[in-house]
Amino acid sequence: MKVIYLDHSATTYVKREVLNAMIPYFNIEYGNPSSMYSIGRSAKRALEHARAQVSRALNAQQSEIIFTSCGSESDNLAIKGFAYANKNKGNHIITSKIEHPAVLNTCKRLEEKGYRVTYLNCDENGFIDVNQLKKEINKDTILISIMMANNEIGTIQDVKQIGRIAHDNGIVFHTDAVQGVGNVKIDVNEMNIDMLSLSAHKFYGPKGIGALYVRDGINIERIQDGGHQEMNRRAGTENVAEIVGLGKAIELASFNIEEYNKHLLDLRQYFISEIKGKVKDIKINGSLEKRLSGNINISFKGKESSEILLGLDKRGICASGGSACSSGMNSPSHVLLAIGLNKEYINGTIRITLGEENTKQDIDYLIKSLEEILS
Repeated sequence: MKVIYLDHSATTYVKREVLNAMIPYFNIEYGNPSSMYSIGRSAKRALEHARAQVSRALNAQQSEIIFTSCGSESDNLAIKGFAYANKNKGNHIITSKIEHPAVLNTCKRLEEKGYRVTYLNCDENGFIDVNQLKKEINKDTILISIMMANNEIGTIQDVKQIGRIAHDNGIVFHTDAVQGVGNVKIDVNEMNIDMLSLSAHKFYGPKGIGALYVRDGINIERIQDGGHQEMNRRAGTENVAEIVGLGKAIELASFNIEEYNKHLLDLRQYFISEIKGKVKDIKINGSLEKRLSGNINISFKGKESSEILLGLDKRGICASGGSACSSGMNSPSHVLLAIGLNKEYINGTIRITLGEENTKQDIDYLIKSLEEILS
């Protein structure tokens, strides 16, 4: 049975060009980048080349890129690191109710340590309440952290406006852009972003490697003790092979972003137009205008997502019920609850996220499969 993969927001495969770039750093150029001899210096050059690739993709400086193990670590380092380093300036953080667990649980941990966190409401499309954001800012507010694109419903926030509000009030702005990088054209300067989290496996790079952009002049406290790697901001021997993969993947993603988005958008629009005529009582969640091109979050009235997903899996189709980091939880999605989705629809929600290898034939098979399962 052919496998049709429709869960690219959970992870993507590693592109051949990315894998080829990585291979020498497993068994030929295997030196430790902190070592002074030749193969160590070679590894260091590869590491800095990847740092340059990431910085170019974001329009940042090389010195502003810190390599981490994943997007979750990047979020932790950004939020905790900044909060700890700036606790003398204030203890108030603003985020939203629809953030990834890496942000929400980090903020909850800080609340246990005496920090105050405001969780902004959002509308039915998943956009934060900008007026509430302005009202919640006070003299103790030191950080605003709002995700660029939602991992479940695909809504893309106006991060440029949010960053401007933060800067007008002397506040630092962090964005979890794990779903944005590779899908959204990013310029950290134009978009008023001070810190940004990303993860390679969302844009055809390897798992287990991420990065954090921190604007020069912003002070963060290291949260992992050890050596002086990553400009003394993140201890631990750098994973050179995967860092090389991240650099190559983000370079390819940035170069091809317009064509990639057009392909995904064409498939998404085709699916939505076809499914509406063949299945009754459905709802597409999130904004249809400001949305990740490959994201389809769809609810089927009175159905159970687990039964739908099992039926799809039996037909070789990989989809999900929401965030991969929340799988296994029995409670409804916090994102769907936050946007006020009717309880008749909320349990029958699945997430389909498209990738470059998907075709119109895949969508036709998906629609046919859904018709069979729902009947």
